[in-house]
Formats: sequence, C-alpha cells, structure tokens
Amino acid sequence: MLTSMTRLPLNTLPVFRTVAEMQNLRAAADTLHLTHSAVSQQIRLLETRLGYALFERRGRRVVLNGAGAAFLRSVQAALAELEAGVQTAAAAAGITSQRLRISVLPSFAQRWLLPRMARWRARHPEVSLEIETSQHVADLQREGFQAALRQGHGPWPGLEAERLFDLSMAMILVACPATASRLAGAAPQAYLNEPLLGETGLWEHWFTAAGVRGKVAPVAVFNDAGLLLSAVEHGLGLAVVRELLAADALEEGRLVKLSPITVEYDSARAYHLVYPPALRDWPPLAALRAWIREELERSRAALRQ
Repeated sequence: MLTSMTRLPLNTLPVFRTVAEMQNLRAAADTLHLTHSAVSQQIRLLETRLGYALFERRGRRVVLNGAGAAFLRSVQAALAELEAGVQTAAAAAGITSQRLRISVLPSFAQRWLLPRMARWRARHPEVSLEIETSQHVADLQREGFQAALRQGHGPWPGLEAERLFDLSMAMILVACPATASRLAGAAPQAYLNEPLLGETGLWEHWFTAAGVRGKVAPVAVFNDAGLLLSAVEHGLGLAVVRELLAADALEEGRLVKLSPITVEYDSARAYHLVYPPALRDWPPLAALRAWIREELERSRAALRQ
C-alpha cells in the first residue's frame, strides 16, 4: 500500500485524468500525443504505486471502478488547484501579459460578446482573451479552458456556475423595420399569416400568451440563434428570440420589437458562466466576470429605454 506521497508518480496524474474521462486508452493516447503503450505503462505504474486497481477493462474500454471514481475527484481538484497556482505565481512574478481561454456559444459570441470586445481590450490590455465558439459542452480541464458559457439548469460537477441575470431568459417578438412598419397597429392574430421563423413550440407558447388560437407553421427552423436573428434582419419573417441577443440590433434599429408581450420558455435555458472553483479569484477571470456583469447591466439599461 502507498505509505508516502513521495512514492506517488505525479506525472501519471494528468494521464490518469484523461483516460478516466475518455474511457479509452487509444483515444487518450491520441489526445495526449503519446503512444498507446506509454499510456498503458503510466496507468500500470500508478496502480502499482497505489496498491490497487483503478479501472475495469471491458473490451477496448476502460471503466473506473469505485476506487478510481473516488481518486478521479481528488485528482481533478488537485490539478485544478495546481493550474490556478501556476497562474497566481505568474502574476506574483510580475508577468503582466496573461491568457484567458473561454468556450462560448456561437450565438452569444456573435450577437453579444464580440460587439463589446473593444471595451474589454481598452479595459484589460494585459489579458489576451481567446474565444472558441462551439455548441458542444467543452471539458474545461482537458481542453485547456479557464471558463465557458453554458445554457441549462446545472449543476455542472466540479465547476462553479454564475447565472447571468434573468434577461437571458426573456423572449420577445421581433421583425425587421420594413415588416414592423407594415404590421404597425395589427393585432397578434395577424402574425399567423406572416412567415414565422423558429421552433413551433416557442411560437405556440407566444401565441397562447397573446390569447391567439390558430395553426402555427414556421417556414424555417435554425439550430443557432445568431442565424435566426440574421434571417429576421434580412426580412425573411418574424421570430421570438432572446431579448439579450437582440439588444444591440434593437438599439441600432436593425430590429423592432413588435409586441410588449414577453414570455419565458422552458427550452430557452438560462446562461451561466462556469469555471473551476480554484480559479475564482484568479485576476484575469475575476476581471472577466466583473466586466460581463457590467456589460449585462449596460444592455439591460439600454433595453429599458
């Protein structure tokens, strides 16, 4: 049995974490840029030093046993603490240029984040913000991100989550200026005769809130809210969209809010900023969190007007 931490081969821990999360030695080897044999040897070395097995072998898969699952939680926390310590030490050493990698939903990046990047750079020129857009849920530790924007109710194991205010849940009806002018004064019933863009369920929810009955038949559905908003701006139809993502277009006159009716939709999950707890007070991440809150309040104030 392991009697001293000095006997634990620390270089095997990142390998163990990757294998445990991917449940496949060959896939883990590709991710780590190691050979399959090298990964297998490091896992065997770790298990030998610990004195017990961490995995069950099931064909080509390796699945954590009870001991492995418990060990993984500790390893994930320890490596996150170590990564945070490296960043803190860099700051203490006077290294002012720092990199912050975040994973963001494409629609949020396009419609809200990127238009505000000039203000971020002016406020924090010392932080290099690297943005990767994707609709898949990134593994922050394995993929090298310090934070991510997620939609959902959580919780996300091993991560701290900050919900962005409820404006991210509000859904409103919008049109391009020409369509809005043509429909000025029209009752909600008239909207059923317009080209509708987006999910049937969301439209049914909006028309129910408006007291309108009728068959809803959208002409197009999009898997990305940014594309949906662009379609509306080009005059292709009406849409019920997140007020937050439409905020800039409303302020600039590219979109018009057709109705005062605002709804919340179960499928329109709230936005959260998630990050490892160990990085909570890391200066670049703390700066990003404060800046996002400030910019969200700016958006809310603009929409009030």
